Amino acid sequence: MRVKELTRQLAARLTAAELPTPALDARLLVGHALGLDDGGAVLARREQPLTPAEVATSEALLARRLAGEPVARILGRREFWSLPFVLSPAVLDPRPDSEVVVETTLALFADRPPRTVVDLGTGSGCLLLALLHEWPEARGHGVDRSAATLAVARTNADALGLAPRARFHQSDWLADCAARITDSIDVLVANPPYIAAGEIAGLAPEVRDHDPRGALDGGPDGLDAYRVIAGQLAAPPWAARLGDRPVVFEIGAAQAAAVTAIMAAVGFRRVALRDDYGGRARCLVFRRAG
Repeated sequence: MRVKELTRQLAARLTAAELPTPALDARLLVGHALGLDDGGAVLARREQPLTPAEVATSEALLARRLAGEPVARILGRREFWSLPFVLSPAVLDPRPDSEVVVETTLALFADRPPRTVVDLGTGSGCLLLALLHEWPEARGHGVDRSAATLAVARTNADALGLAPRARFHQSDWLADCAARITDSIDVLVANPPYIAAGEIAGLAPEVRDHDPRGALDGGPDGLDAYRVIAGQLAAPPWAARLGDRPVVFEIGAAQAAAVTAIMAAVGFRRVALRDDYGGRARCLVFRRAG
């Protein structure tokens, strides 16, 4: 059997299972079985004969996809902001809509790049590292409560050549960072968990069964993390270190008003609301009022 024949067979079975992007998924799975980096490399080798072991490996990967495992989880990587990011079960699979947070943050500093970026709930490091990639002179701090998650973020920083400018800290948001982030913060970004706990069971299997619950569960109403972060930013030492510089949040589609009220209660005003690529409210920008 040749590569093109196996790819067609896998695509047909993915189509029959009514999964999206069957042709692309088939190329990526076959490519992964062959040790290739991307689906384009598979096209270049479409006439290549396959060994029985390669066919068996491809079939095993297909079985995982048919069982609902996302392709990015199977491959162990995801492209975000045109950069490659390693994934593990400890981190959220970055979504394309989160790139709106990067776009929004970059636009805030169109005239003068910031010096210090803080990313709360850094996960794979995708937000922080995308920003550092765009701002060669900036330095950043990624914060996460999970040591396993931070290990993935450090791996990504190393692979992207950004490790000299990125530091990672284990902390419950900013609770344990006062002695480790001592400079002024030019911009703070965060994509905290914002799914209401009771809604997680109804999420798509690709999310519910494969993303870490800690990166999804925002408490009874999905807003617990915003309340904690808001309280920390309003208190010493963070109120002084942030000053009136911007805070950029990713939010759930129906949470703009609620998150705005949480931030207003501790002295922040909303200065921007950005929709994601599907037209849903996804990103809020705040500055300290007055």
